[in-house]
Amino acid sequence: MFASMADVSPWLNGLNDQQRVAVLHEAGPLLVIAGAGSGKTRTLASRVARLIEDGVPPERILLLTFTRRAAAEMLRRAGSLVDHSATGRVWGGTFHSIANRLLRRNAAAVGLDDGFTVLDQSDVAGLFGLLRAELGFAEAKTRFPRKETVAAIYSRAVNAQEKLTQVLDERFPWCRDHTDELKELFRQYTARKRRHNVVDFDDLLLYWRALLESPAAAAMQQLFDHVLVDEYQDTNRIQADILRLLCGSDGNLTVVGDDAQSIYSFRAATVENMTEFPEVFPTATVVKLEQNYRSTPQILDAANAVIAEAADTFPKRLWSDRPAGARPRLVTCVDEAAQADFVCDNVLAMRELGVALRDQAVLFRTGHHSDGLEIELSRRRIPYMKFGGLRFLEAAHVKDLMAALRILDNERDELAWHRVLQLIPGIGPATARRILGDLTGSNEPPLQQFYGASFPVVAEAQPLLFELQQALRDCVTSNLDPGAQVERLLPFLQTVIERSYDDGAIRVADLEQLRDIAASYSDRSRFLAEVTLDPPHSTTEVGPPTLDDDYLVLSTIHSAKGGEWPVVHVIHAADGNIPSDMALNEPGGVEEERRLLYVALTRAQDHLSVSFPQRFYHRRFGSDGRHSYAVPSRFLTTAAEHFDPVVAGVPAEEGGVASAAPGEDTVAGVLEALWE
Repeated sequence: MFASMADVSPWLNGLNDQQRVAVLHEAGPLLVIAGAGSGKTRTLASRVARLIEDGVPPERILLLTFTRRAAAEMLRRAGSLVDHSATGRVWGGTFHSIANRLLRRNAAAVGLDDGFTVLDQSDVAGLFGLLRAELGFAEAKTRFPRKETVAAIYSRAVNAQEKLTQVLDERFPWCRDHTDELKELFRQYTARKRRHNVVDFDDLLLYWRALLESPAAAAMQQLFDHVLVDEYQDTNRIQADILRLLCGSDGNLTVVGDDAQSIYSFRAATVENMTEFPEVFPTATVVKLEQNYRSTPQILDAANAVIAEAADTFPKRLWSDRPAGARPRLVTCVDEAAQADFVCDNVLAMRELGVALRDQAVLFRTGHHSDGLEIELSRRRIPYMKFGGLRFLEAAHVKDLMAALRILDNERDELAWHRVLQLIPGIGPATARRILGDLTGSNEPPLQQFYGASFPVVAEAQPLLFELQQALRDCVTSNLDPGAQVERLLPFLQTVIERSYDDGAIRVADLEQLRDIAASYSDRSRFLAEVTLDPPHSTTEVGPPTLDDDYLVLSTIHSAKGGEWPVVHVIHAADGNIPSDMALNEPGGVEEERRLLYVALTRAQDHLSVSFPQRFYHRRFGSDGRHSYAVPSRFLTTAAEHFDPVVAGVPAEEGGVASAAPGEDTVAGVLEALWE
């Protein structure tokens, strides 16, 4: 049957038997367990194409992913298999962006006001900082959690739907003495958001779930005939509730994921959503994709051996029909310096064999693990680019622009007002509060008051304050599109940037990038929401070095998920790093660290090396030269037979093989319940 259908169906061409079973599934819940490199994106895109060709209206298909780029790529692939204009009508996006779209249409059904704005994660921390100070907690005699910690506690409780006391006991025990203060802080935070008509990322999911539990639920459930979800292992409890309420226990829900790659518990993702799927959806069909198209059999043997010891995962074994390749290497390094030398030597050796730097990646558990390597790379003049650092919207100059646009979108957004006003030299927190108090003290709209009033500020502040007033007025009264609004705000922001930040030209270029993105939107609210929920990368933080057309990729393992390279070097694979010491005391922490190493190993296509230093120096430049000794990750014990052992940093006659070239081979009520 499959062979004959392939002759007439482009969306079946090139698929293996199990992929075809998933694509041709008719109705009811479907769980696709897609191993690393098994073609899940192609499978999901082909299923979308098949549904459209079978007559399902594209606008009645919902495709949920974890990044906007992933949704766009999947729909692009589907569009190459059927009518491209049809796939453009599919509802595709992240959970948060789809929630935002639905809530814009149905805000009143869950008690939201129209025109709400979305706080990003640093805004959330900023608001907690304001409340922390207003309530006097910052001046307590004992150390009170920082605003970032408070935000993390709040988000964990909400996303995991765990009681505050449980979150504190299990993940933030040092904050347990502040339980009562945190409860009050969270109540005030909820009230403040409501008063100023703002929501955070967590609220978007909570309100979407509330919408599906409201009288509007029936209308919501009739919107879509098919719902498809990518990376299902990364969903949290609220997202699972949304899907259950949206589709019912026997609806047309397709979820694709790999429980062996569930590595985001710190975001409250829970692998149980995937492992319990057959219980929650009793009529579900389960399909396993085990053929790997990425890695050599030798690399897969090592990865399979690591994950075989995992508890509570769907049993599977990746295989490949690729030709045999080099065996992975397990490299014992005398110390961190020897590890850096080894990696640099092998990166250059691979380059001489024709593997470009950009086709090689160095992966590590946490950002600081690459510090020593970065020094050696710089010394040897090997260009590199590091991923897993600051997000675009966390850059101060980008937040400045977004705050100005948020004022235009929601003039009750106090955080945005405070940020923008304090950009002006001579206006500090007290003056900003006074101006904002004047604006909110009457019945006249704050924006209209602002650009028509005169404020008592120091002489230094007056020119820029006037420019801000004029810019906001023009944006409101001239009916400018979002791109033109950014363009009108740029003169004010450029002056601020040149006075306040280094690398002014580069930062202005970032804002010009946002202007170009905004120009593609007809609606400012949608632009703000989508860029906040799924920001672009900053031109100052990613992309090729300007003076070299090739660069080595450095990345945390979390940021590397979804990527693949011909050559992968995993460093610092010592016990205490992988698994991290901090994970040992967290529920399920050890198993998640095992999955993290599995993700790292399965990024490699042709060559893989895993290294660890035996000796760590804790005072590298201290007089006593203290150090500690390490052993390889416990996860490599049973997998060791699949690696070739190498010793780096010791002359061969002293007991090892010297480093060598590579081998051949209602929401408020829900929230309140969490604090009690």
